Amino acid sequence: MTRIKPDLVKAEFMLGQGLSALGLSVPAGGVQSMLSYLQLLEKWGRTYNLSAIRELSVMVPQHLLDSLSAAPYLKGRRVLDVGSGPGLPGLPLAIVFPQLSVTLLESRHKRVQFLLHVVAQLRLTNVDVVHQRVEQYQPAAKFDTLITRAFSSITEFVGKAEHLCARDGRLIALKGRYPRAELDAAKRSGVATSAVHHVEVPGLAAQRHIVILNPRRG
Repeated sequence: MTRIKPDLVKAEFMLGQGLSALGLSVPAGGVQSMLSYLQLLEKWGRTYNLSAIRELSVMVPQHLLDSLSAAPYLKGRRVLDVGSGPGLPGLPLAIVFPQLSVTLLESRHKRVQFLLHVVAQLRLTNVDVVHQRVEQYQPAAKFDTLITRAFSSITEFVGKAEHLCARDGRLIALKGRYPRAELDAAKRSGVATSAVHHVEVPGLAAQRHIVILNPRRG
């Protein structure tokens, strides 16, 4: 008889509560897929240093719900997760929104191997993994939304990634505290900020902000 870990039970409860608080409905099997992803992240994280967090119940708000808080700000169908790392925020978004086509762009080999394993294990047909540096990536078609969680400063993010954004697309940077210094630096470099949204992530006491940016033209 397989014994279910108490932390997994707690994580499933927190995920359900969090999804409800965010107003998100999940396709059949989506909750289990996200929990399986966290278990893989916890397992591989010990060897590949993917996350400092080891408890599944702590990963739920820190990784899953934090990523999903960006859902209302996505634009279009084609989404690029820049500097995806262990798949955040791209994998949770791809699981909850199977109609999206999500590309995980990552330059570090070990993390790419992890992402490929997760995509295969969870049978995520709407996810592609690309092993490439963002400034060298030249896809056949540009993306409607570029999103990043921990890639770089706002100015560097736009500077390195804007060539991948469709003309009417948007760039989204997930940040902690209000990034005033980064926004000031971005403005000086000619980056246009469309909006900055304060978001409440269920189960997370820390501040979170989502910065919406427009690609520069000319």
